[in-house]
Amino acid sequence: MDRILIEGPNRLIGEVAIRGAKNAVLPLMAASLLVDGWMTITNVPRLRDIDTFNTLLMHLGADVETDYDGGVLRIRTPQLKSDEAPYDMVRTMRASVLALGPLVARFKRARVSLPGGCAIGARPIDLHIMALKKMGAEVSVEHGFVNVKAERLVGASIRFDTVTVTGTENVMLAAVHAEGTTVIGNAALEPEVVCLADTLIKMGARIKGAGTDTITIEGVNALKAVEVEVIPDRIEAGTFMVASAMTRGNVLIKNCPYKFLDALIVKLKETGTEIRQEKDGVRVIGDIPIRSVDVKTMPYPGFPTDMQAQMMSMMATAGGLSVITETVFENRFMHVSELRRMGADITIDGRTAVVRGVRALSAAPLMATDLRASASLILAGLAAHGTTEVSRIYHLDRGYERIEAKLLGLGAKIKRVKA
Repeated sequence: MDRILIEGPNRLIGEVAIRGAKNAVLPLMAASLLVDGWMTITNVPRLRDIDTFNTLLMHLGADVETDYDGGVLRIRTPQLKSDEAPYDMVRTMRASVLALGPLVARFKRARVSLPGGCAIGARPIDLHIMALKKMGAEVSVEHGFVNVKAERLVGASIRFDTVTVTGTENVMLAAVHAEGTTVIGNAALEPEVVCLADTLIKMGARIKGAGTDTITIEGVNALKAVEVEVIPDRIEAGTFMVASAMTRGNVLIKNCPYKFLDALIVKLKETGTEIRQEKDGVRVIGDIPIRSVDVKTMPYPGFPTDMQAQMMSMMATAGGLSVITETVFENRFMHVSELRRMGADITIDGRTAVVRGVRALSAAPLMATDLRASASLILAGLAAHGTTEVSRIYHLDRGYERIEAKLLGLGAKIKRVKA
């Protein structure tokens, strides 16, 4: 298993460019199942999750062409070879459930293994199933698979009890071919949802309200394949913002989706970090001492749960006490035990972490437990004294493209050690 070694403390200085958002690419890949022509997706990063979804699409019958150096992905699905997304292909990736909607919409059937992904808490697909049933589909769950059949889908009024990003996306992907009008209440507001809606509209769908809590989809008979550019990854950008802030860095982040990062930017400015928009990007300048701030994760546009672990690493060396509350996932504090190994003073009480800043972190051997926890341990290693070793970094490769190379370009003393 590959490992990453970081010799700290490092001060990051320089420029870094942000690539396309993984959580925007995957729904667009699922949308390619709706048409038989070539879908072209640009600004695509090379990530493990995207490779996994490519494998799934090819298993289903898609032709896939990749040019990761150019950031281009081309997909077409002229016919269905299989309606099953097997366990071995989807057990590591939550986004596999996005195949349900388009498969049923175009091919009238789907058999998808219950999804996996990071072990950060229960993420049931009950809401997806409820929505598809309301649209006229027959749904059963047995032997670890979701089986869906529908000779025709019909428009329905669907209201989610809790905000679900993949649920909102799945209903949109199914509803574009449903007869009549579908209304999604309590819809997710994430930029990635808007990116999918904009793409479907470009393909010929009739969708209104994306980016609000009510989305209306009027079904159409046919869609066409298009070319679309993926929006920048706000979580990758946020991770580099925190990295610069906590290392007293001075980093210009190019292609930074500033308008999608309001909640994080507000908190970073409260810590004393200087953040300013420039012609070529967003500059982040860290300051010492770091002021402690309280953080509460919320669905977008609130503070993103995907930035909670990185922010906790920063607070571990802040001057004072901070309270971090996780409201989205119930098991997203698994990085705490690893930060404690570095000398962090963190107490957990249910979904709340109390962080008392220490003068400095000490390097230690660490084990990554999920995607964003991996990033938080890398950041902690940049600030710690000594050489930190982070193992099980296959989690990191699911969502960050060559993060060690990008950090090396900013002056970090970091390297990947091959298994």
